[in-house]
Amino acid sequence: MTTMDYVALIVFMVLWTSYTYITTAKTPFSRTSLNQAMADRRRKWIYNSLTRDLKMIDTQIMAGLQNGTAFFASTSIFAIGGCFALLGATDQVESVFRDMPFVHYAGRTAFEVKVIGLTCLFGYAFFKFGWSYRLFNYCTILFGAMPMLHETNSNRQAAEHAAENVIRMNIIAAKNFNDGLRTIFLSIGYLGWFISPYVFIASTVIITVALLRRQYFSEARRAIMDDFHAP
Repeated sequence: MTTMDYVALIVFMVLWTSYTYITTAKTPFSRTSLNQAMADRRRKWIYNSLTRDLKMIDTQIMAGLQNGTAFFASTSIFAIGGCFALLGATDQVESVFRDMPFVHYAGRTAFEVKVIGLTCLFGYAFFKFGWSYRLFNYCTILFGAMPMLHETNSNRQAAEHAAENVIRMNIIAAKNFNDGLRTIFLSIGYLGWFISPYVFIASTVIITVALLRRQYFSEARRAIMDDFHAP
């Protein structure tokens, strides 16, 4: 491990933390992010469900959210297994890396440290996805406890209180899902570390910029903002 390796790792952690703060904190110096805008749409969706008794559409949406979370949780498990398999094949990988002129091979110990770090990233993603899946399950139960239309009309305040419980649980579950997905994206930049610390920094910066663009300047964001007007 060289000094540049430690610098690249620090840059990786700083960019990860900064991206998380920028996209979640409501500061006067930033635009509304795609995640923040979607949190508002979740609130509108749940309040809209109070106006109807038949909620099959809503339950289908809940099921879709859970299925997507379960898919990424399973993917994280496979990625962790691949990392352990990579640790078991260190001798073969070492012989391959030594023959590559463009790869900065720092030795067996450094390689194993990098693989362990990658394993920790996928492990973190798995726990985020697993907890998100559980929270979406709780959200479904809370949604099932929401009052029917005639109960909403008779006691609007109690109905809105029940809706707020569902909204908060749904937003928290979505936040954990986004945390796990962000980890998966940044792990792609982490792979650049196996080539060299300079590639590690460059790939992390490129991916962070791409993620920020999606949050603030993408067509997806413009499609759901209130000030968007189709031509």
